[in-house]
Amino acid sequence: MSKCRILFLDDFEGGFAHSPAISALSSRADLVFHSKSLRGDALADALSQADGLVLMRDRTPFGEPELTLAPRLKFLIYTGTRNNLLDEAACAARGIPVLNTEFGPSKASTCELTWALVLAAVKRFEQGLTVMRSNQLDWRHGLQYPALPDVLESETFGLIGLGQIGTRVARVAQAFGMKTIAWSPNLTHERAESAGSSLVPLERVLSEAKVVSLHLVLAPSTKGLMNRETLALMRNDSVLVNTSRSGLVVEGELVAALNRGRPAAAALDVFDEEPLSADHPFRSMPQVTLTPHLGFVSNPVYRVFTETVATHLSRLLPLNS
Repeated sequence: MSKCRILFLDDFEGGFAHSPAISALSSRADLVFHSKSLRGDALADALSQADGLVLMRDRTPFGEPELTLAPRLKFLIYTGTRNNLLDEAACAARGIPVLNTEFGPSKASTCELTWALVLAAVKRFEQGLTVMRSNQLDWRHGLQYPALPDVLESETFGLIGLGQIGTRVARVAQAFGMKTIAWSPNLTHERAESAGSSLVPLERVLSEAKVVSLHLVLAPSTKGLMNRETLALMRNDSVLVNTSRSGLVVEGELVAALNRGRPAAAALDVFDEEPLSADHPFRSMPQVTLTPHLGFVSNPVYRVFTETVATHLSRLLPLNS
């Protein structure tokens, strides 16, 4: 009898492929790892041969059309506690069990990444690195974006969303000596005060804050929240930071807003298309600081992901090999 084929999608960081816990299952299953996103015919071909499917977060949509392409599929596992692009009802209708993992310290990881982006943008890290690596003596050489770093102490930090991650981010801002103000659709004055912040209208967050950081769940009420009209309310020396969901921002309108100078800069970890296309305008804009969706990506988080996936597979494989 041939071994069960397990398909691992979107393993950008090699977390699955280099996991000892998963590699230990290679004698019991045919493990197939894909480090790049599959779309179209490539995805259809891979799914047609899959007995089991492991999704890294919600990097690939999976619903009824994809299920039709996977006639052999017997189970599906995804990492994390929520997958917005997975149609679990469609899987249930086909009798395909869906399992997931816990998340590990992803909130701490995302908070730290948020502050890495804030500081990189405000302190002009990328410009400084470019100068140092090119041996330029004048660090303003060839720059189109103001070269001098800013200071955050006594400035205002605006949080759009003040849940567990937003509260962590706010505490760091306060440690820097910043005033923190916040807004979200369901935020109360009591919750804001418990995080050392003030609840104010969205318009005030945008118009008063030096840094505006997004920490909302993507929902119909928040999709496209940052658009031409709301971006125009931001200070002309402000930084927009997004380590949450790309859908909170209308990308094309952010590009236009940055070119108009309001906000002055953006620091982004999430994008409508991931990996970000080589010709995307963000890649050539000096006022944009970019990271490749690293908010949840860290050793301890991936250890939880891979070891839990291995545990699930170890239990499932005897029934499906």
